[in-house]
Amino acid sequence: MSVERTVDLHIRLKRHTDGSASLTCTRRDGSVTWQRQNGPTALVMPAHDLTHFAVESTLGFRRGFYGLLTEGWEITDFAKPWPRGPIPDEALVVELIVGFLDAERRQGEAMTAAAFQLQAEQYVASRLAVGKKMPHGLRPLTDDELARVRARRDDLLAHWADVPASGALDLDFAVRLAERPPITALA
Repeated sequence: MSVERTVDLHIRLKRHTDGSASLTCTRRDGSVTWQRQNGPTALVMPAHDLTHFAVESTLGFRRGFYGLLTEGWEITDFAKPWPRGPIPDEALVVELIVGFLDAERRQGEAMTAAAFQLQAEQYVASRLAVGKKMPHGLRPLTDDELARVRARRDDLLAHWADVPASGALDLDFAVRLAERPPITALA
């Protein structure tokens, strides 16, 4: 079955001459949400945002960060005072995957799918033990899926590294119309 795609969100990461960066997302209806990233945040967030793009587009998540922006969420909706209410479980799963990929990139060593799943289970259990909201589950990822996500992320990061001051990296995000495999219980 082929997956139909339309461009739902145009993403622009801009590198500014003052060392800051900005993320601007334009929806199909022309509405925009954006955020400027200054100081240390400007060094960290573009890679994090590109990892989100790699995870969501490669694995077909519909309601991760970019999927929710496509639905009309604002970037500021992902922080206190949580104007949209709790982050949906699928977006929490995406954030967990992105966080682990960010950590392993900083450490310079990729985890196997089995190690990734074990670490995810331990992380979720520790957060639940202290009363934090956690996703209901994470479908185990395969080594192939993780390799494809990492390759896409690394390609995006290489393109970002080549963006000069006052330049931008433009991406188009499409929500997959076909369903992805269900998220299943961690335990």
